[in-house]
Amino acid sequence: MTGPLDGGGHDDGQEEVGGVPRIPAPRRAADNYEALPAPTATGAPPEAAPPGTTRPPALPHKVLQSLLGAWALSACSAEETTAVEEHLTECAPCAEEALRLRDAVGLLHHERDLDLDPLLRSRVLENCLGRRPARIPVPHWAGPYDAETARLDALLRDIGDSEWHAPVRLKWFERDEPVSRRTTVAGVISHLQAVDSLVATAIGLDDSLSPKTPAGRTEAYWQGAHHPPTRSVRGPWRDQAHTLIRTVSFAGRGVAELSVSYGDFSLPLRDALLDRAFECWVHADDIAGAVDYPYEPPSGDHLHRMIDLAARLLPAALAARRRAGLAAPARHLVAAGAPGRSLHLEVEGSGGGDWYIALDSPAAIGSPERKVAQVALDGVEFCQLVAGHIPPEEAAAGQDGDREAIRDVLFAAASLSRL
Repeated sequence: MTGPLDGGGHDDGQEEVGGVPRIPAPRRAADNYEALPAPTATGAPPEAAPPGTTRPPALPHKVLQSLLGAWALSACSAEETTAVEEHLTECAPCAEEALRLRDAVGLLHHERDLDLDPLLRSRVLENCLGRRPARIPVPHWAGPYDAETARLDALLRDIGDSEWHAPVRLKWFERDEPVSRRTTVAGVISHLQAVDSLVATAIGLDDSLSPKTPAGRTEAYWQGAHHPPTRSVRGPWRDQAHTLIRTVSFAGRGVAELSVSYGDFSLPLRDALLDRAFECWVHADDIAGAVDYPYEPPSGDHLHRMIDLAARLLPAALAARRRAGLAAPARHLVAAGAPGRSLHLEVEGSGGGDWYIALDSPAAIGSPERKVAQVALDGVEFCQLVAGHIPPEEAAAGQDGDREAIRDVLFAAASLSRL
């Protein structure tokens, strides 16, 4: 701390330079020294408060020093701003630090393109998420959704206004046939927000959409828009994602098992957020392809969990296709929980592993001893199959065993896709 301030009529703290408030300059102890009131026991002069008012207690120096960065970014509350600016007229070291911080902020122009590596932000985000635990930690099962929404938001921050209107073709499978729908980058973000709101509804957040299926919500959102969506959709989508993550982080352990309805099926919240992370990555990759932006797959751990969810859903998908007459009849029914005829799904590469898919009943257990076929795929390729982006006939790198079982499983994987 420097010496006491001049109590005279100088108004340096109110001057402006180019419309930006100038940092109050610290006074020298010799300036107008005779006008100073007697110092208090702490060495600082008392300041008179208007009659009938109570002056709030001054914040400690360390607290004010810690607020300098937020002050330079104009992120302090009104009370904090007043306290910091009063402190800067008293403390020369803090005033110098504030000058440096304000100069640094001036270099961070909001829309400036510094031509950095497009993957730099995603690597920094991944590093931060992996190394610095939050004060209120995100549940482990919500981590993939947190990471994928952050990566997509980094991509959206980098693209220009015109690229929000770049055409994107959404692809999926219906009854063994490829289906597609043409939209734009902004339309894809609207779609993600509309389907994410299914999760928001399940945890008690406000929801303005009435349809109960992902496709129905997307159509309602698109038709309800008065104008074609633009980059303005980024803020509401990002805010909704942040709210979902914050809500489940504060909710406690029991929330993971809440049921999220997709209309014709339901998932526990832990799986629903993993499903949303998967779709966020798939559509981020769609957007990246449309705007020529390099985009990497999820981390190995997150990719493994996405593949595991798809593998767990395959027996029920097989049963649904069998009821619709799209798959071969069951051959060897067994009691629920008993090992049944199985296909060995071998997923290679990052996030890979081995899964045994029960073929004849969703209540049976996949078993290596009852294996009748084996399929080998790359991890990203398997996810592209589940997303409906590649035909089932072209998906498997290696096949061995019962050809009918292999075909049924590959088509069941593609049937997991949807708008």
